[in-house]
Amino acid sequence: MKPTKGYAPGSWGQVHYTQCGAGPAVLLVHQSPTDSVQFARVLAPLARLGLRAVAIDIPGFGGSDLPDQPPTIADYAHIVPAVLDTLGLASASVVGHHTGAVIVTEAALQYPDRVAKVVLHGPLPMSDAERAQWRALLAREKEWNLRWDGSHLVELWKIRHGAQAAWTDLEAFHANFVHGLLAGRTVWYAHDAVMTYAHEAGMARLTQPTLILANTGDAIYGYSQKAHELYPHFAYAELPGGTIDCIDEQPEAWAEAVAGFVKR
Repeated sequence: MKPTKGYAPGSWGQVHYTQCGAGPAVLLVHQSPTDSVQFARVLAPLARLGLRAVAIDIPGFGGSDLPDQPPTIADYAHIVPAVLDTLGLASASVVGHHTGAVIVTEAALQYPDRVAKVVLHGPLPMSDAERAQWRALLAREKEWNLRWDGSHLVELWKIRHGAQAAWTDLEAFHANFVHGLLAGRTVWYAHDAVMTYAHEAGMARLTQPTLILANTGDAIYGYSQKAHELYPHFAYAELPGGTIDCIDEQPEAWAEAVAGFVKR
């Protein structure tokens, strides 16, 4: 059950991943701004449930190389076949959280023969006006400003802390905060790509069995409810409570929800 790490050749260099377990493969793609540390607590539970869990750092985050220009979601999607090829896998199921949910949707559309099932934790079916508002709000990520007194760290901590009313796991909060800092001045790449992608249109085109996974305490829980209404043919499950860091906070319950769908 000990995770191992590796690299796959991607469009902009190496794509870093961590894997654990044996059985049907499931690729895990994280939210931003963090990296695959988001899945550190679920790799062993997924493995115990009979899955080969592979957590990927999207390009520019964690151990994956930085794109030479701001990517689109269509660009990011190549990480799925890149990792599958390196692992010698014909196909796998894909799981994405927030930003990751958007990326795996596009990957399933671009490479339908290589994606068996899709799990979307925190999908983003927005109107054009909502995307414009979110893009303007997230533009603050472009104002990366290092200061010798370290005050920029406190400022960024307060921004993340203000994103939720009630956080429940300080260690998870800290880990994701620190790993998010590693993206540096190009941290805005991923969120900017998300807010120029019509996720609701992408979801409407999915042909693979799909699960919308939600947690009621998520800051964007309302979008999961909206997705459930728009796509009643998708499976739906929700976990009570939790925050943006739900995967870290409820690893066993989250792993059971994912494994139950993937193996069913």
